[in-house]
Amino acid sequence: MPAFIALGSNVGDSIANIKRAFAKLEHFSASPIQKSSLWRTAPIDCPKGSPDFINAAVAIEPLGNETPESLLAKLQQLEIQFGRRPKVVLNEPRPLDLDLIAFKTETRNSDHLILPHPRWHERHFVLEPLNEIAGETILSGQVESVSKLLCELETNEILTRL
Repeated sequence: MPAFIALGSNVGDSIANIKRAFAKLEHFSASPIQKSSLWRTAPIDCPKGSPDFINAAVAIEPLGNETPESLLAKLQQLEIQFGRRPKVVLNEPRPLDLDLIAFKTETRNSDHLILPHPRWHERHFVLEPLNEIAGETILSGQVESVSKLLCELETNEILTRL
């Protein structure tokens, strides 16, 4: 089972940011990454006037000695390289947001990391791209596949495949 990462950007050239992040994430994987299409998404629970997001998802094969915690640290470093600053306002615009959705079948529940991500299955902007690369996958804590969860999701989120 791979690790799944959700990507988002709504500052700067978001399409270029996500494509550059895809290239960087190749270095975190023991085999070529699987990547979804890019999706334009209206911001949800963000400050008024926030620009649309470009979202995507990837599946990576964690390197031999990788742990969820070490991968999370790498993802956070990558966000900083792309210009992310410490959060001032919840869900504020950002050049790159990387959420570790799942790491193989591992679970965590600490102050720094919860796996699988606690709200991934409630977010259309995570489920739709994830469905492209792992539709039949059932992640830890779920009894339904990604595609089934997507079909059952009731939301008014609007996504547009680019």
